[in-house]
Amino acid sequence: MFFSAKNLTGGYGGVNIIEECSFNVDRGEIVSILGPNGAGKSTAMRAMLGILDLKDGNVMLDGKDITNLKTQDRIKLGLSFVPQIKNIFTELTVKENLEMGAFINDDNLSSKMDEMYDLFPIIKEKKDQFAGELSGGQRQQVAIARALMTNPDVLMLDEPTAGVSPVIMTELFQHILNVKKQNIAILMVEQNARQALEVSDRGYILVTGKNAYEGKGDYLLKDKEIRKAFLGG
Repeated sequence: MFFSAKNLTGGYGGVNIIEECSFNVDRGEIVSILGPNGAGKSTAMRAMLGILDLKDGNVMLDGKDITNLKTQDRIKLGLSFVPQIKNIFTELTVKENLEMGAFINDDNLSSKMDEMYDLFPIIKEKKDQFAGELSGGQRQQVAIARALMTNPDVLMLDEPTAGVSPVIMTELFQHILNVKKQNIAILMVEQNARQALEVSDRGYILVTGKNAYEGKGDYLLKDKEIRKAFLGG
């Protein structure tokens, strides 16, 4: 697999939030990390990004062990992350947000900007507007586009559809599917499990910080036990 994490164990203040968690995602694939509140989903993503110090486990990117690298060095190697909150500069215009996203890759800024405008037509329309004036769904599109300005190989999304309406959620997931076509590995944490699995190639379900279930998206959707426990019947 292009990007993988194996047996991740760690937490905060000496308390383990995740224990022996393992995940992997390949290029051109969407993989979701699901589970109830407090299951350790976002903690696991932070561990893969290098924000959380691990007690055990390793993270691999394209055959290279990046476990001991700092977050900024992982980003230079091809990781990009969109946090759930505070993921845009509200006081800057949409265009300026994208320019800020190209901080490590400004050689072909104009062409990359045009690529983002094609991928997210609404942000081309709003490019001169302050990002803080946008709707929640539009802000998320700006946040994802800004993350893509670094030409990442792996895009990590933490709750990309949090707080948006069902209609906007469907639209955001369609944009994520379009990003997948660029042969990027997409790993996302989601609370909207059913909708996430519908667009995911594979999924992992965490319970109390451990891998409980994993499999192809359609398999997890059809499993009666998983539907009852995590998908509302």
